[in-house]
Amino acid sequence: MSSPAIQDLVTLVESLPDTVQSQVIEHLREYIADLQDEQQWDTAFNRTQSALVAAARQAKQQRAAGQATPMDYNQL
Repeated sequence: MSSPAIQDLVTLVESLPDTVQSQVIEHLREYIADLQDEQQWDTAFNRTQSALVAAARQAKQQRAAGQATPMDYNQL
């Protein structure tokens, strides 16, 4: 089932020459892929946000208690 916005888009694209239609479709594919990627990132971030907050609090507490040690970036 198509929404009115989709129907408007189809009408606009259909009014263009075939070569331009192909370019528009390719741009839309890239744009939609970017949107889907952003959505996946947001979902992953929201799923782990509480764990990140807890880890940050723990690190802050350890630092305040003098239990923190400098990070060795060579071990990463």
